[in-house]
Amino acid sequence: MLHSEFDEENEDIFSSVERFERMISEEENSFFDVDTLEQIAEYYVGLGKIDEAIQACDFGLKHFPNTLELIHIKALALAENGLADEGMELVESAALLFPNDLELQLTKGTLLSTLGEHSKAIELLLGLLDTYNEKDEIYFRLGTVYVNWSKHREAVDMLKKAIEANPDNEGALVELANALDNIGKIEESIEYYQRFIDNDPFSFTGWYNMGIAYAKLKMYDKAIDAYQYSIAIEPTFASAYFNLGNIYMNQKSYNLAEEAYLTCLKYDEPNAELYCCLGSCFERQKNLTEAIKYYKEAIKVSNFWDEAYYGLAYCLTEMENWFEALHFIKKAIKLNENVALYWTGLGDIESYLGNTVSADEAFQKSIELDSFLAITWTKWAQLHFDLCDYEKAADIMLSAIDELPEEAELYYRCAIFLIKGGQFKEAFHFLETGLLLDYDKHELIFDYFPDIETQKAIYKLIQEYKKK
Repeated sequence: MLHSEFDEENEDIFSSVERFERMISEEENSFFDVDTLEQIAEYYVGLGKIDEAIQACDFGLKHFPNTLELIHIKALALAENGLADEGMELVESAALLFPNDLELQLTKGTLLSTLGEHSKAIELLLGLLDTYNEKDEIYFRLGTVYVNWSKHREAVDMLKKAIEANPDNEGALVELANALDNIGKIEESIEYYQRFIDNDPFSFTGWYNMGIAYAKLKMYDKAIDAYQYSIAIEPTFASAYFNLGNIYMNQKSYNLAEEAYLTCLKYDEPNAELYCCLGSCFERQKNLTEAIKYYKEAIKVSNFWDEAYYGLAYCLTEMENWFEALHFIKKAIKLNENVALYWTGLGDIESYLGNTVSADEAFQKSIELDSFLAITWTKWAQLHFDLCDYEKAADIMLSAIDELPEEAELYYRCAIFLIKGGQFKEAFHFLETGLLLDYDKHELIFDYFPDIETQKAIYKLIQEYKKK
């Protein structure tokens, strides 16, 4: 079974990575064979630790010069770091020694595409079809070049040829669904995968990709069935469990999502994304202690995974550990300052701590990044309401309504702030619009006016609206 092999290999790679990192940090001498160094480099690439992957390749090439696999990994890692030119130099130097190596030519095609030279990449890859037997891999690379070139119809054609040449080319199966989705033809992939499964009913990758296609169409029950067929055929297929967990999260079936993610963890390498999904799953179940545990595991695996720091900050605010939450939300923003929700979180924390200027700046930054987050507008307005600046609070709501004219809650809040500011005529206009959009949400008004007489007056206005 796959999982027993995986457990043994997984343990080996983790111990090798630990030994490699200890050697680097403590400047020790240690021996690694070339296969182990390749595994270490690939492990780092899988985690998105590109600098560490390059370091592992450099160490390997120092002791095992001209090792092709290390050259491939390093070239693509350099491209990931925006250094595709350096990657190309490395590949071309190696090609002088190994002119007939297919993988070098495929890597060169990938690098040309990364550099924006898509036509040259296509020309190079097409030329390989007459020379090499690995047609499926060449067609697959042609498909990915066309995807990078935003020529998705051509990508579909190439990916179909890759699958025809080798029905087990999993990369082509996955990319085909994505390419069809990009041209609005995801339904085509359902038909294609159905024909594929009719020819091979026990293809767990075929059922898996059918699940992906159904999920993209939001046909979640059928997607679940497809993933479960895939798992029935190959019970250790981690990706199917992961996608199943994602669907259960969308359906708010958090217990089922938890089960799927934990099973995925048994068969997959621990990774930050999976740990964050588990954290989010426990967070939704209000099990904040377990959520924090998994967010911390994500950080152990990848200390630059900003979503994990945000998850920690969110849980800590729910537990009212505000200063600790502030530390983690700032870490998330330092790693990725372009996520509006992180700035909203920072504004929320700063507001609670009484740092109103910092909170105001954070909310404003969030709106600059994404003006369609209603929660940011309401929290920002609430900050000024709490400062008794009703005019500013109302102005913020007016701006919010310009961006989100269908959000009934914004009209109610605008009415509240205008009433507080003594602008009763204007307030009634926004109250009326809120009632029109979503009558039931008017209950939130009474939270702002605990005085019974005021509540009676507002209730009377609402009743007059109902009579119209």
